Amino acid sequence: MSRYQLRIYDVAPSKMEEFVAVFPQVVEARARFGFAVEGAWVAEDRDQFVWIARYDGPGSFEEAERRYYESEARRAIDPDPGSLLAHVETRMIRPLG
Repeated sequence: MSRYQLRIYDVAPSKMEEFVAVFPQVVEARARFGFAVEGAWVAEDRDQFVWIARYDGPGSFEEAERRYYESEARRAIDPDPGSLLAHVETRMIRPLG
């Protein structure tokens, strides 16, 4: 069963280009842990980056995310994506129908 998470990032001032450039590394690293990206959007007028992560692997979304954040693959992303963000909001979501 697929599980989905909406991720809303307030990107630090003047860091959007840098974040967008590093995002493919995030996608690649997350894929190693069973995640896929359903879509990603930039709201330039608000310095927000919004994306939906899907998880289809074993165990819970939270367990897989913990493995991802503790991994060497995540630590190897340069620059650290978290250092480019001012605020992160996440919500588990489900598709209708």
